[in-house]
Amino acid sequence: MGSKLDGGDGRPVVMITGASAGVGRAVVREFAKQGARIGLIARGRDGLEGAANEVWQAGGEALMLPCDVADADAVDAAAEKLETVFGPIDIWVNAAFAGVFSRFIDMSLADYHRVTDVTYHGQVHGTHAALKRMLPRNRGSIVLVGSALAYRGIPLQSAYCGAKHAIQGFHDSIRAELFHAKRDVHVSMVQLPGVNTPQFDWIRTNLPNKPRPASPPYQPEIPAKAIVFAAHHKRKSIKLGWPTWKAIWGDRMASGLLDHYLAQTAFDGQQGAEPVSADRKDNLYEPVPGDHGAHGRFDDEARTHSSQLWITTHRTLLGVGAAALAGLGVAGALFARRKAA
Repeated sequence: MGSKLDGGDGRPVVMITGASAGVGRAVVREFAKQGARIGLIARGRDGLEGAANEVWQAGGEALMLPCDVADADAVDAAAEKLETVFGPIDIWVNAAFAGVFSRFIDMSLADYHRVTDVTYHGQVHGTHAALKRMLPRNRGSIVLVGSALAYRGIPLQSAYCGAKHAIQGFHDSIRAELFHAKRDVHVSMVQLPGVNTPQFDWIRTNLPNKPRPASPPYQPEIPAKAIVFAAHHKRKSIKLGWPTWKAIWGDRMASGLLDHYLAQTAFDGQQGAEPVSADRKDNLYEPVPGDHGAHGRFDDEARTHSSQLWITTHRTLLGVGAAALAGLGVAGALFARRKAA
């Protein structure tokens, strides 16, 4: 029997933005395992074709919907086309983003606006297109893909951090409105740590050396599992990985000290040893040609498991286990009392 979010046949209709590469591509693969009918939004046709082929090979169905998430009308038109072809959208995942590695004062404001339009407004546009269709049916699930940097900003990524902070506030507002309206449409947010994706090879930078994650990243399959879990479970937020928890709680407990610590460590920590090549292409305004897949160049150091995600996705089981242990403790105490009597 199908779940509530699959139209009753076990095959959900899913829209994924940023579907051509990185985390979005890994999410495509994860939903394809469910035989999902998937709408694929991204700008680069090469990556979209690669993602669509993987969906069909895994037993799902794919519809390529090339567009820029910064264009609200284009996103809405893509949603309309997906529903015309595959039927009502059950799940919408907002995974598209853009960024620039730069000191704020060195960035052009045009680049800053572009990062905001893709990373923040892109999720607003996707959520609006999804809610426009889900609310009249009173069913559906939307996943906003966030970051530990939605809570703790770091130097050299001010535009990206600002956009992720904005998504966090947007998420709270939308959830409260849905509760007020008593609608059975769920919006969750997954906060990610650093992930080994192709972004470090195509993100715009004006730094001297190649961008890199500040700490060992996770392989994209791990956030993909967290995002698919969030789509099917009514959790407000999933904070993935111990580094995410450390960043959030570190900021709550010692925000001022973190400012000084990051000033000393995050400039060199986000650059590798190799200089940026003069002919390097970035994807801020145009996609970089080619099918880049899900993984970046850090496979040798990337983490392949998250114990924290296991705990998050098995908390019911852990709760039952804790209750059972408590019950055994009480029973043991009563038995010891009776024996003493």
